[in-house]
Amino acid sequence: MTTMNVILSGFAVGAAMTIPGVSGSSAAMIIGIYDRLVSAISRVFSEPKESIPLLLKFGAGAVLGMLLIARLISFLLNTPAEVPLRFLFLGAVAGGIPMIFRKAEIKKITPGGITLILAGAVAVMLLSMLPEGMFSPERDGFSGVLLQFTGGFLLAAALVLPGISASHFLYMLGIYDTVMDKLGAFELLSLVPMGIGLLVGIFITAKLLEALIRRHQAGTFMVILGFMLASLRELIPTGANGVELITGAVCAVTGFVIVYWLQLEKKPRNSSTRN
Repeated sequence: MTTMNVILSGFAVGAAMTIPGVSGSSAAMIIGIYDRLVSAISRVFSEPKESIPLLLKFGAGAVLGMLLIARLISFLLNTPAEVPLRFLFLGAVAGGIPMIFRKAEIKKITPGGITLILAGAVAVMLLSMLPEGMFSPERDGFSGVLLQFTGGFLLAAALVLPGISASHFLYMLGIYDTVMDKLGAFELLSLVPMGIGLLVGIFITAKLLEALIRRHQAGTFMVILGFMLASLRELIPTGANGVELITGAVCAVTGFVIVYWLQLEKKPRNSSTRN
């Protein structure tokens, strides 16, 4: 993968992360760089010469994508284009599901596979039931710092695991507005405990995920499929009228076909490269 391809992949993932309900990791998986990123993160200390350049290039593209696309997405989601846009995103995320089956190398769903899919979906739903504001950066004392660290650790899982939107995860925890306000005011000191938890969590989650994929590939991707399926409900617009539903259905099919086609284009290269 050339330097420009890595940067462009980062740009696409960064742009996807600005979309409410869309998982950046799912976007990375659809693009075909997810496995390399997980491997690079988990081996950043053991193989720094190979891992760090890849992560820096990808990170630069991701930051650029977030900065350039966030305002456009925010604008469009406050216009009549919101409903068809959300359906387009819904179809795009759903279009990534066939790729999970290919990665898991599963020809048919077994009762055990269904159980793992349900476990992944339930895990996402349980996260949404955590008390609002529990991990707020405004909490004081040792317990507050510990909770903030834990919140950052959990957020890392949302960044690494496909199907979980990091921005929506902050909403679920009830700290999205607080974190954004702190960032906007450059009050970064209060975010240090959460930031440390985030870095530690990214490394540990990536390390664990790489080991699980290596030893239990099919089962791991079945759980990830559950994450992705549970995330689809967050993209379904509410209160859409008949015309919007028809337009939305067309957009959803379009998003699905585009992403599915992109995966078919990448299939030969992915199938010949394994970490």
